[in-house]
Amino acid sequence: MVQEIITYPRPLSLEYGTDVRIYDEKLFSLLDDLKETIKANNLQALSAYQIGSYYNVIVFRNEEGKLVEMVNPLQIAHSGESIEEEKTLYYGDISAKVKRFTDISVIYEDREGESHSLKLSGNTARVIQRKLDYLFGSSFLDRLADDEKAKFEAKLSMGSDIGKENYCPTTFQRDKIIKAINLLLIAMVILFLVSFVVDTSLWKYQLYSSFIALSLQVVYFFYAQYEGNKYSSCVSCSIGNIIGTTLVSFVRLSVVMIPSYFFM
Repeated sequence: MVQEIITYPRPLSLEYGTDVRIYDEKLFSLLDDLKETIKANNLQALSAYQIGSYYNVIVFRNEEGKLVEMVNPLQIAHSGESIEEEKTLYYGDISAKVKRFTDISVIYEDREGESHSLKLSGNTARVIQRKLDYLFGSSFLDRLADDEKAKFEAKLSMGSDIGKENYCPTTFQRDKIIKAINLLLIAMVILFLVSFVVDTSLWKYQLYSSFIALSLQVVYFFYAQYEGNKYSSCVSCSIGNIIGTTLVSFVRLSVVMIPSYFFM
């Protein structure tokens, strides 16, 4: 019978998979349900946990397209590592970069209790590792690096796979422009104060500096919009935020230039 597959936000069990000790009709029915559910949903593999069973069971489709039943599977060896974009049925179409072994060796039993072993590589090895995660009450979310986990959680909050750059970073290239403007404003304040203790007029230098600061503000305004188009989920990339930052910078420049005009 085709079973309902557990998906987010319904929580997965935090318990470990229970090893099969009795090979009876209950086990056979579970294996048949997994196979029918795989066929109905055109899947490559499915663990018993994903349809609400606590048994340590996986069914997967091998390279020849045959469905292989794995009872009490256990990974006993591995080699190589790769980081690849990966999706899991539990989180739908949302992807993340996950580090996994490229080659694994697995031992398991069939429905009759006979022992077998398999050496798997490439995508099949990756899929089996993902299914083994479920048997430990886990998912690929627990394997993500901190920065990748932050990206994935941003995608999850949006409810869609919004792409590699459509998360909200903590720093932007445009921040360097604002930093340059602020340093220039500090220099202008110092120049204004120095003008009171020297005989030479420093107004022209102050004026040139204001032109540079104003030009940088224009550059910031347009570049920030260009950069913001790459991060559609980021509130700080909105046009309102960019305009506000530009206006604040302009007000600071005005605060420096108005007294400079009258006293320098």
